[in-house]
Amino acid sequence: MSKGETTRQAILDRAAELASRLGLEGLTIGTLASDLGLSKSGLFAHFRSKEALQVQVLEHIGGRFVELVVKPAVRAPRGEPRVRALSERVIAWPKEHGFSGGCPLLAAVSELDDRPGPARELLVKQQRDWLDTIATVVRTALAEKHFHARVDPEQFAYEFYGIEGAYQMWLGLLADPSAEKRARTAFEALIERSRA
Repeated sequence: MSKGETTRQAILDRAAELASRLGLEGLTIGTLASDLGLSKSGLFAHFRSKEALQVQVLEHIGGRFVELVVKPAVRAPRGEPRVRALSERVIAWPKEHGFSGGCPLLAAVSELDDRPGPARELLVKQQRDWLDTIATVVRTALAEKHFHARVDPEQFAYEFYGIEGAYQMWLGLLADPSAEKRARTAFEALIERSRA
């Protein structure tokens, strides 16, 4: 990786952390420049606009999510173990990967839900891909006969996502120390209910 690419990665890492605390709307070239001790003009050369910055930050965070949550989970054995690995990686994601304000992707869901534009379009695609990933992993549990045939993979993904969202709220907004325990209990109940 060249020096320029390394610098850009460091900038995007910091922007992702800021987005987890300030939201995408609070993330501007000015706030990022101030936080990094860089000139606005220098950052402007990288991003050109607030919208371009938001899109690139979403791409960066989405890529990290795939690398740090999805890929390790899908290396687990097929079926229920893979579903469990996915839930474990989701619980670990915000705390282990530097998002002090919680998952910036979930925060962006409420920020961008009614704001048309490239950032929203990218976020919609990312969220659909995530729901498809969950449903696909559940299909492996069905194929392995770990889950009963009545399990609807899309409904499971909906409930899984709901638990993930509740966990983020308990963890971030409410700063409730029981957030992780509650999430694990909810994931366990969902898996138990689905078991063959």
